[in-house]
Amino acid sequence: MNGSNGRGSQSAPPFRVILRMEIHPGSHVSFEHTWLEVGRLIALEPTNLGQVLVRSVEEESVYYVITDWRDEPSFREFERSEAHVEHRRRLKPFRTGGQMILTQIVYDLGGVGAAAATA
Repeated sequence: MNGSNGRGSQSAPPFRVILRMEIHPGSHVSFEHTWLEVGRLIALEPTNLGQVLVRSVEEESVYYVITDWRDEPSFREFERSEAHVEHRRRLKPFRTGGQMILTQIVYDLGGVGAAAATA
């Protein structure tokens, strides 16, 4: 995620999907392990630009998956694939609810602290 803006750049900004996942209490370790296995497979998709799993510090048993794709059509194609059906099947036993939010990045500003954090 860089410091470019999504307007006027030569290439379109990534298509970002934000998934809120509510999981069964007490299943954190198994869920995280399974998500990591699935996430590693998704990372091999040619149009996947990256993803991150974060856990809420305010709501117990709530996670967010933030994933970037080259564009919306690429994401939609992946979403309908047999491979993704299998990924969802593996994660379904952990889930009690959730929501998917589809977004287009407008601005992505990297902070000065990011460079220091990786040094």
